[in-house]
Amino acid sequence: MKKVLLVLSLFIISVSGKSQNETVVYTQNSSISQKNPKLIVGIVVDQMRYDYLTRFYSKYGEGGFKRMMREGFNCKNNHFNYMPTKTGPGHASIFTGTTPKYHGIIGNRWFDKNLNADVSCVDDASYQTVGADNESGQMSPQRMVATTFADENRLFTQMRGKTIGISIKDRGAVLPAGHTANAAFWLDYENNGTGNWVTSTFYMKELPKWVKEFNASSITESYFKEWNTLYPIESYTESGIDLNSFERILNGKESATFPYDLEGIKSLNGNFKIIAESPYGNNLTTDFALAAIDGEKLGQDENTDILTISYSSTDKIGHDYGVNAKETQDTYLRLDLDLERLFKALDEKVGLGQYTVFLTSDHGAQDVPAYLTSEKIPAGLFDESAMFDDINELLEKNYGVENLVLSRANNQLFFDHALIEKKSLDLQSIKITAANALLKYDLIDKVFITSEINILENSYGYVENMLANGHNQKRSGEVLFIYKPAIFKDTHWNRTGTDHHSGFNYDTHVPLLFFGKGIVQGSTFRRTDIVDIAPTISALLGISFPNGSIGMPLEFVLDK
Repeated sequence: MKKVLLVLSLFIISVSGKSQNETVVYTQNSSISQKNPKLIVGIVVDQMRYDYLTRFYSKYGEGGFKRMMREGFNCKNNHFNYMPTKTGPGHASIFTGTTPKYHGIIGNRWFDKNLNADVSCVDDASYQTVGADNESGQMSPQRMVATTFADENRLFTQMRGKTIGISIKDRGAVLPAGHTANAAFWLDYENNGTGNWVTSTFYMKELPKWVKEFNASSITESYFKEWNTLYPIESYTESGIDLNSFERILNGKESATFPYDLEGIKSLNGNFKIIAESPYGNNLTTDFALAAIDGEKLGQDENTDILTISYSSTDKIGHDYGVNAKETQDTYLRLDLDLERLFKALDEKVGLGQYTVFLTSDHGAQDVPAYLTSEKIPAGLFDESAMFDDINELLEKNYGVENLVLSRANNQLFFDHALIEKKSLDLQSIKITAANALLKYDLIDKVFITSEINILENSYGYVENMLANGHNQKRSGEVLFIYKPAIFKDTHWNRTGTDHHSGFNYDTHVPLLFFGKGIVQGSTFRRTDIVDIAPTISALLGISFPNGSIGMPLEFVLDK
């Protein structure tokens, strides 16, 4: 009997040793290669509130949003966990898995204390435009100090897995793709731009052949056409009346009503800019994304590729017309068809069940303040310019020095430290004086100051924690203020249409849908945070989490 047990034990040890050797040398690597999707597609729909999924649900087709909800996983209580909620920070947070406190993108623009000037989150004059003879391509991700999951995938695959970023907006293309991307492409449409898809010398010296061919085609110009409702306008019962006083009126139009003759009014509205500010901008983005899948041969080998797509026109239309507009509803119904077109192409080109998609947004939006007040809901506009002048006047009166506040960007005050030091003034005293003055404004709800080394003090509550997550010690201001709900800063732009920046639910609650390879079917009302996306995709791929990631992998969405 002992001999039998001894022989059996040796047999088990022998088999176990062989199995372990195969796992390390062959089996495990093969398993990872077979398990991982060939392509990850990260979709950001700029300014998409969560309730656009539910409000327009009955009008969507079966192959776009509904397919993702039907075949994949719907996180119904997904939120941003910081403020301000804006495009640059939103895109950076989705793909890095962390907040502005750590990735450094504290706004679309902010006051740079070292340069003593306003800067954009992606502007970089050390690089040049590729694809146009202007400054539209002077961009890079260098102000984002953390890696994205796309960066980690590039490192994991020894740079064999590709990353391509696409968006009409430069920041919507650059930030998601990260620092190691093969390319990021955006549309040159501002300042009567060329209408070309361009990039930066940060990525390459010459456009790829497929991009040149796309730019040389008439695809972009084909969208200078009439924009009318996709379906009969009377069927759009999920939005308000078409003729109202809450929407921006385009130059050359007498009212913000359908139809819109884009060809006829393009010269009065920035030429190619009018495409970006219509649903046809999303059509064009999909056209270009499909060209990229072919041109870059994405998802065609054993190394996982990353494609990031940010649909920007939804944001521009929201800013122009607002949450309750027929134009907004029509835009989402058309985007639904674009998603269906994209998914069908992925089924064919990459393979059904061989790719993974997630869809979310960089922020939400609130209803137009004038509309809310017409319905007896508290809302309003706050004159930040007058406040800025008042605070500087008060500080001059108290401290005898002019212009101590240099900027009021992103609901933050930035002080002139050089002048304060030169005049031997007490910075903390100045902060307290300014903060007490801000609290006296009726539409400002809360004010916070930072410590001597610019750390947000007493950040122990829910709102305070969101502010702390959005506060970067080296880049953010030192007095922070929060409006009451449904308050915008008063600008000509904000008197019609919508805006975003706050920590309220209308700005933080956004969709999060996963579907495709490695994703289970289901849904949850469990709270998820925007910073959970990057570690979830990293866990799916078996790669390192982005280096600044603070989110948690959503295990319940993964098919383990």
